[in-house]
Amino acid sequence: MSEQDIKHKITAVFHQLFQDSYQTTLVDRGHEPIYIPKANAQEHHQIVFAHGFWNSAFHEIAHWCVAGPERRLQEDYGYWYQPDGRSPEQQMAFQNVEIKPQALEWIFTSCVDRDFYLSIDNLSGGGSYDTSQFRRDVQRQALSYIDRGLPKRAAQFAQGLQKAFASSERFNAYWQRVRDENILPS
Repeated sequence: MSEQDIKHKITAVFHQLFQDSYQTTLVDRGHEPIYIPKANAQEHHQIVFAHGFWNSAFHEIAHWCVAGPERRLQEDYGYWYQPDGRSPEQQMAFQNVEIKPQALEWIFTSCVDRDFYLSIDNLSGGGSYDTSQFRRDVQRQALSYIDRGLPKRAAQFAQGLQKAFASSERFNAYWQRVRDENILPS
C-alpha cells in the first residue's frame, strides 16, 4: 500500500468516526501541524497535519485524543510549545508532555503495521540528550494503554484503523513482542 493510500485511509477512518460526532476534521494542508478550534457553529475543528505525512497526522490525532473538552476549544489545545533549539531543561519539559501522545502515536502506527519513530523534536538544541528514559516512559505508557485501555477517542480510532487495515492479529502479536522482548521505540 502506498503512503498516499495509507494517508487517505487514515483520513477516511478519522472522518467516519469524528467528523459529525466531534465536529472535527483531519486536514492535510499544513507546513506546520496545528489544531484550530472552530470559530462558529457552521465550521469544524481542524487537526492540520504537516506535509501530507500520515505519521504527522497520527501525532496530531494523539494530542487531540489526550486533550479534554476545554483544551479542544483552544488553538493547539493551549499547550506550551518551545520550537526547535530548546535548552536541556526545556527539552525535559517537552518530553514529559509528550509521553502520552507519543505512546498513542506508537499504538496508532502499529495499527497500520508501520514503524514508529519517537520524536525528540529538537534537532538544533544545544548539546546531546539522553533519550533512554523518555523511550522507557513512552514504552511503559503504551503498554499501560494496551493493558488498561486507551482513552475513549483513541480506542475508537485504533479500532477503526485495525478494521480498515485488517491488522488486529498483527497488532496483538506486535504488542506481545514489545512486552516479551522489551522493545523500546526507535
